[in-house]
This record gives sequence, C-alpha cells and structure tokens, in this order.
Amino acid sequence: MDVLNQGTSWLENNQDLLMQYAINIAAAIVVLFVGMIVARVMASSVEKLMNARNLDSTISHFVGSMVKYVIVAFVIIAALSRIGIQTASFVAIIGAAGLAVGLALQGSLSNFAAGVLIIGFRPFKAGDYVEIAGTSGSVASVQIFTTVLKTPDNKQVVVPNGSVLGGNIVNYSTHPTRRVDLVVGVSYNADLAKTKAILREVCEADTRVLKDPDITIGVSELADSSVNLVVRPWVNSADYWGVYFDLNENIKVALDNAGIEIPFPQMDIHLEKVAS
Repeated sequence: MDVLNQGTSWLENNQDLLMQYAINIAAAIVVLFVGMIVARVMASSVEKLMNARNLDSTISHFVGSMVKYVIVAFVIIAALSRIGIQTASFVAIIGAAGLAVGLALQGSLSNFAAGVLIIGFRPFKAGDYVEIAGTSGSVASVQIFTTVLKTPDNKQVVVPNGSVLGGNIVNYSTHPTRRVDLVVGVSYNADLAKTKAILREVCEADTRVLKDPDITIGVSELADSSVNLVVRPWVNSADYWGVYFDLNENIKVALDNAGIEIPFPQMDIHLEKVAS
C-alpha cells in the first residue's frame, strides 16, 4: 500500500514532466512520419523535374535516391533531438560507427564512389549497348552500388560499379554509325579484280549500307591456303547485326555463283612404299 501511495504521489508531483515527455515523444513520431513522407515526395519531385528536362533516367533515379536518403538522415536526427537526446554525441557515435562500418565495407564504398563518377562523367546512359567487366548488354539502370545490364538473350546482369570503372568501357551506341568488318578468303587461282567487284556489288545491293563513308575492299593477307580480303562497309548502328549476318550469306552465294572458290584448310598426305 505504501508503494502505491508513493507512486501516486510521484505521479502527482511530476505531472508536468510526464506531460512534457509525452508531448516530445508525440512530436518526434510526427516528425518521423512527416519527414518520411517529405523524403518520398522530394525524391519523386526531383526525378520528375529531371525527367521533364530530358535528362538521362539513370541520373534522375540516382539523384532522387540520394535526396531521399539525405532527408531521412536529417529527419532521424531531428526526431532524436526532439525527445531530448543530444545529437552532438549521437553524431559522434554515428561517425565512429560509420568509420567501423566503412572499414568493413570498403568494397561497397568503392562501388558507391564509382557510381557517383559514372553519373558525373556519363560514359554511357540508359539504353546504350555496352561492354563492361567482360559482359555485354543494354544499360537498364545505374544504381548507387551497381549497374544493371540486360543481355540480348534477356538475362539481367548486375555489375558492381567498381568493376565498371576498373576496366575498359566499350560503348557501341555512342556514335550513330558503325563499320562492319568482314574477312573473305578466296583461292589463289581466283581473279582478284573480279572478286573485289562481286564483293562491292553485294554490299551496294544492301540498302542498309551507307554511301558515305565509302566501302573499303582490299587484300589483307596472303595466308597459307587462301588470299584474304577485308570488306568494310558502314551502316547505322541499329542495322549492324542484320547487315553482318546478311552480307556473310550473300557473299557466299555470290562467290559460289561466280565459280570463285572459298578454300578451307587442307592437308596432303604422301605415302612412300619402302622395300622390305
């Protein structure tokens, strides 16, 4: 009974203090709730604004994510300050914890820094067909730690941003045109002038081959079993693979019709009979 009386007395004497604590906790909850909403709205607004100015979607998504995380961090600190926690000491604790986490997550921080550099220097953008870290595919998105590719056979490949900047980046979509490089081997008995004329006719018959720059056709090598000629027409980047496959087939058919042999490696074996 004495304990109950003491508790009742303490509550009566500290009503103002308890009321203040309750108000502070309620205010902190409101700050968190409103802050999270503001973070989402601001991130979405930034993305929409950047998209409206026709900026690359990878940049808008990246910047929107960064805005959201920065606002959330400030909201958490403000909520803790509202309930009476000293934010200075809290920031110091976060700094110490951040240092420990940073040492443990050096690779992730490296990927984050690489992501910032990719967004800043823009070696590629969403939709570009690239070759990075030994993988080829179309860029789906550049995220905080990774770059997502979609391969031609519809696979998703997630490449760490550190690996992207750690090697060569080949962007096949930067320029509007590309050169198709073909090597055609013909027999040493073939008429080279006639062969070159046929190769040019096949290339010019394809409407996707550009008139300028001109088609390059020339002898590149006198190989062991063939005379190798290079055929180098220019096409729009979107037509590259279609022209590549069709020219290979059409050149084979045209040379066969003209009676020009496309040799293949052969080996002659000579047997000598030795008297017993």
